[in-house]
Amino acid sequence: MSHELVAQSTKAIPGDQQIADYLPMIFDKRVGLVVNHTSVLGKTHLADTLLSLKVPIKKIFAPEHGFRGTADAGAHIDNGKDEKTGLPIISLYGSHKKPTKADLEGIDVLIFDIQDVGTRFYTYSSTLHYVMEACAENSVKLIILDRPNPNGHYVDGPVLEKEFASFVGLNPIPVVHGCSLGELAKMINGEAWLDRGIQCDLTVIPVKKYKHADKVHIRVAPSPNLPNDQAIGLYPSLCLFEGTNVSIGRGTTTQFQVAGTNVEGLGDYTFTPKPLPGAMDPPLKGKLCYGFDLTKTDTRALGFSLKYLFYFFEKTGKKESFFTSPAFFDKLAGTNELRKMMLEGKSEKEIRASWQEGLKEYKKIREKYLIYR
Repeated sequence: MSHELVAQSTKAIPGDQQIADYLPMIFDKRVGLVVNHTSVLGKTHLADTLLSLKVPIKKIFAPEHGFRGTADAGAHIDNGKDEKTGLPIISLYGSHKKPTKADLEGIDVLIFDIQDVGTRFYTYSSTLHYVMEACAENSVKLIILDRPNPNGHYVDGPVLEKEFASFVGLNPIPVVHGCSLGELAKMINGEAWLDRGIQCDLTVIPVKKYKHADKVHIRVAPSPNLPNDQAIGLYPSLCLFEGTNVSIGRGTTTQFQVAGTNVEGLGDYTFTPKPLPGAMDPPLKGKLCYGFDLTKTDTRALGFSLKYLFYFFEKTGKKESFFTSPAFFDKLAGTNELRKMMLEGKSEKEIRASWQEGLKEYKKIREKYLIYR
């Protein structure tokens, strides 16, 4: 499967394809890779490519969903060994989100190459944060092979408040942050967001022929429940439903492209979640859900929208019971103000107005670290 990312009429060239730029930095170093199934050049995994070039790779570190990208969201993943290369795989998920001193023993350089989708609650950026922190604490250099952000054309949503920091949001950035992971890493360093303000020895290999305004097509699904560009575009608006009684299609073949709940008569579309790879125990499993088919929605025009959230909240009674996990909803939102204002009967316009000042301040910070203008 080709992994070229097409940006409008030009072809963006991800950092991992620019081997001549980073090979001199690593050819005589002991290397660890923070990678998953998206870390491919053409049809070949980065690990296989570097091994063929005699780069001394010692370990693979894998994020949520694992090295091959097949595990359910939130599933426990054990450490193991890659059958093809024999390399040890260390899972950076569950109770082991950050590489330890022992994990990094014998490593001079870590290479980070993972496709992100540009939202705060997508956990690959939290993995990046912890990897940066571990590298800073253990004097390991970090090289990020940057990739385009498919939601990089806009910035929106509430900025995370410190008390709601979690693995689905560690830093004071909005839901849609408008950065590549390389830019975000520069921001984390520059704003001293790592523990005790420590600094990571960081090099970013930028994407060539790419601007944030470009329309990015991703050929390799970044995780099991974001199977295509449509799901990735809808993800910012639909992920908040994960803390409610609404299904966003886990357990169907239209994950993050439908929304519905088991209240008869809502919307004009029905679906029934069932166990599928990547979602073996989906919300509302086996229940007929009524709602909307969003597979044809113009996601760039939609942006980060609360309209579906408001629709289901209002149609199901405007009650606290809509939020099946209030604490998780607040972590996803990065604040409890969104939920509280909805329960108080505030309009979407009023809620949006409440986060504009924070967004304005964030955009000033973001400007300092942009690579792709």
